[in-house]
Amino acid sequence: MEVEGLKSGYTAELEVLERDGSRWVLDGQGNDIMMNVSDADESIAEGDRIEVFLYANRRGELTATMKMPYMTAESYGWARVIRVDDREGVFVDIGSSFEVLVNRNDMPRLRALWPAVDDSLYMTLRTDLGGNIFGRLGTEERVLEQITEAPTSVFNQNLKCRAYRLLPVGSFMLTIPENYRVFIHNSEQQSEPRLGEEVDVRIIGVRDDGTLNGSMLPRKEERLGDDAETVLRYLNEAGGRMPFTDKSSPDEVKEKFGLSKAAFKRALGRLMKEGRIEQSEGWTMLK
Repeated sequence: MEVEGLKSGYTAELEVLERDGSRWVLDGQGNDIMMNVSDADESIAEGDRIEVFLYANRRGELTATMKMPYMTAESYGWARVIRVDDREGVFVDIGSSFEVLVNRNDMPRLRALWPAVDDSLYMTLRTDLGGNIFGRLGTEERVLEQITEAPTSVFNQNLKCRAYRLLPVGSFMLTIPENYRVFIHNSEQQSEPRLGEEVDVRIIGVRDDGTLNGSMLPRKEERLGDDAETVLRYLNEAGGRMPFTDKSSPDEVKEKFGLSKAAFKRALGRLMKEGRIEQSEGWTMLK
């Protein structure tokens, strides 16, 4: 049920009429709107005008809470995933008195890219004909209205981001908490992030419109360290010896280590320089 001018999913300023047991009675333009005492500030009193968020309770009655959500039907925000249901979709904490469902039809087609518990979705609120609230992911058009223009000083910085849109060409993200928009081409991803997953992104480009290009790949010097660790891990698992050297074929290296021949040679060179391995007669060995 909706009161004229007052709608589920929106905020309103209402007068406190009286307390009735475990509920406060608010004036909804001549209609009583109830609010549980547990949803109110302790300091409120009769005659106060308070800001509340409106929603439909299980009986379909318009109900109020002072626990304001991170977003409304008129705004966007991040909601933390608290439960995932393969049949229904994803349930999120909007910061108010109840959880909200984001329908499975709004999720990526690949189940592996669905958000996990503690990921966060950038979303707004919508209502069905009965006033029941559900979540709706931010569209690109609306996201562009919410973003902040990034300064050029963020170039080459690492920023925390969350993915709000996933496409075959790449991932669209928003930085936390600045709300800069970042695009990461699929060639700059080691793997595709989940929707809403928080990742560390290196800024590799600042566009004229203040949006950013990013990379999830490590810097060259960091990558060399990771590659060397990959080689050491393989050596330890192989008992300290392996029949692969800087003379091995690119196909062998790619199959066994997932590295390019150039990266493999750099990793071997670093480990030999550090005195951690040696090569002899087609073998690489731990020292």
